[in-house]
Parts: sequence; C-alpha cells; structure tokens
Amino acid sequence: MAYDFHPDAQRELEQAVAYYDNIDSELADAFIDEVERTIERIENFPEAWPKISENTRRCRTVGFPYGIVYKVKEERILLVAVMHLQRQPNYWDDRI
Repeated sequence: MAYDFHPDAQRELEQAVAYYDNIDSELADAFIDEVERTIERIENFPEAWPKISENTRRCRTVGFPYGIVYKVKEERILLVAVMHLQRQPNYWDDRI
C-alpha cells in the first residue's frame, strides 16, 4: 500500500532527524532506518495497530520515543504525524 506524508509530518521527521544528527550522525541514521521499518510495518498491516481516534491509528517505533500516526484513506496511507510520545496528545487533530 502506498503512503504520503502530511507536510507537517514531513517537517516533524526532518526536525527529529536533525535533532539526532546534532547528537550523533549514526543515531540519526538509526532513527531514519527505524522510521522506515515502522512505515513498512504500517504498509503491510495497516489495521494492526490500535485506533487513537475515529480515523487514525498509531504505530510506535522501536528504540525511539516516537509513534507514526496515520490514516488509511482508500488505497493509500496518510502519515499524519511523526509524534514524539511526550508531546501533547492529539496536537495533530487538525491535520485530518
């Protein structure tokens, strides 16, 4: 199943990568790899993760405090947020 990033989710990903890159470039690479694996899990099993609102689900990354919030829309997945798990919940609601 194909996916698209909401522009704000793309910015969140870029900001998180920059944060980890500032600490260590290998850490940034590991984060990117884990986000890619998480998105692949979502593509393969889009209904597998619990709903966090009526139309969205969240799949957590492994080893990093992030979750990918997404919505299945027809035959595409919209990645709504690359959410740090310590942020205010549902800050991304206006994106859907």
